[in-house]
Amino acid sequence: MKLEFGYGKGIQTVEVPEKNLLAVLKPNPIKHERTGVCAVTYALEHPIGSERLGRLVRAGQKVAIITSDISRPFPSYEVLPPVLDELYAAGVSREDITVVFALGSHRKHTEEEKRHLVGARCYGEVRCVDSDPEDCIRLGVTKRGTPVDITRTVAEADVRICLGNIEFHYFAGYSGGAKAVMPGVSTPEAIQANHRMMTDQDACAGRLPGNPLRMDIEEAGDILGIDFIVNAVLDEHKQIVYCVAGDHREAHRDGCGYLDRMYRCRIKKQADIVIVSQGGAPKDANLYQTQKALENAKYAVGDGGTIILAGACGEGLGSDRFESWLVEADAPHDLVERIGQKFELGGHKAAAVGMILERARIDLVSELPDSLVKNIFLNPQPSVQAAFDEAIKRYGEDAKVIAMPYGGATLPVLAE
Repeated sequence: MKLEFGYGKGIQTVEVPEKNLLAVLKPNPIKHERTGVCAVTYALEHPIGSERLGRLVRAGQKVAIITSDISRPFPSYEVLPPVLDELYAAGVSREDITVVFALGSHRKHTEEEKRHLVGARCYGEVRCVDSDPEDCIRLGVTKRGTPVDITRTVAEADVRICLGNIEFHYFAGYSGGAKAVMPGVSTPEAIQANHRMMTDQDACAGRLPGNPLRMDIEEAGDILGIDFIVNAVLDEHKQIVYCVAGDHREAHRDGCGYLDRMYRCRIKKQADIVIVSQGGAPKDANLYQTQKALENAKYAVGDGGTIILAGACGEGLGSDRFESWLVEADAPHDLVERIGQKFELGGHKAAAVGMILERARIDLVSELPDSLVKNIFLNPQPSVQAAFDEAIKRYGEDAKVIAMPYGGATLPVLAE
C-alpha cells in the first residue's frame, strides 16, 4: 500500500505491504454539521457557559484578542472577521481593539507574517502586535507557585478574548482555552514554572481531570480574567470543522469532546515500526514543533521498536536551549536525569525525546545535517522509504507497522 506523509510543503511516500500494516491512523469519520466561517458564526451565536460576546462588551472598552502565532495552524484570518463584526456591532471602536499574537517562547513575527496570519482586512482595521515577554505585569501567583506575568497589552485590557485551535497536547492534555494566556502571553519564568509539572504522570495527552499542569494554566486564566474564547477543531487539511465559543472552561471542554470523537484512535496492539509526520508545514518547521508528532507516536510503538519521524525542520531545531541540552548530553538518559534535577524551558522537550529514546529508536527524515541528527541521538534517513526498508530488515518480514500521517493530531489508545 502506498502511503503519503506531509513533509514541509511537499510529501514523502512509502510502500508498506498490507500484511505488515496494523493501522493507518486517520481522523474517525464524523459528519460535520458546519465548517469554516459558518461554524465560527454559529459558535458566536450559541456561546457555551456565557452570554454572547456582544453583550459582554461596550463602547469605550479596550479589547485584547489573543490569537496563535505562525507555528500553529489556527486560521485567524477566518475567525477574526466575525469576532470583529460582533465587537463593532456592540459599539467597540477599531482603535480600541488589539490583536496580540501569543508567542509563548517562540520567535517574533515579521509584518508580512502578521498580515498573512490575520488577513488583509483585520491587519488594516486593528492594531496587530506580538506579545512581549519583557513588558509584562505580575497579576498574582497560582496555588502551585506559577507567577501570572502577562504581557502589558493583555493585562491592561478591559476585555480579553482568547482564540486558538484544540488538539492533543503531550502534557497540557489539550491545546486551546486558557493556554492562549499561559504560556501564550506569559514570561519565560512563568512558562518554566508551569511546564515543570510535565513530569507528573497525570500531565499527559488527552488528560484533563487531575492534570496539574492544565489546572495551573486555567487558574492563571482566572487570575488574569478571560472573558471569552473562540476555539476551533481542525480536520487533517487544517480546515475548521467545529467551533466553540464562550466560557474558557465550559466551551473548551465541549471542543475537547469533539476532538476526542475525531482523533482518539484505538489500536489493538503496539507496532514494531511507527511511521509518523506532523502533516507538513507549518507544523514541521523545526524539530521543536515536530516533536509533538513524536510524542503521540510513542503510544503506538512497542518497546524496542522504531519510530520513523518525517519533518522537514527547515528552520533547524527551533530552540537554542533545546539544542544545547541535546548536544551536551552523553546519552539519552542524561536528559531525563537533568530535567529531574532542574526544569528548563526548551530542555523539557529534549528530556521528552530522551524518555522515548529509552524504549525506542528514532529515525529522522529531515533537512537537518546528518552530523547534527546523529549528535542528538537520532538516526538520519534520506527518505521515509529508505528508513522503512532498513527497519523491515531489522525486524523481519512479519514486522507490524502503524502509520500516523497526522501524528500531532491523532492519539493512539490501546483497546482494553
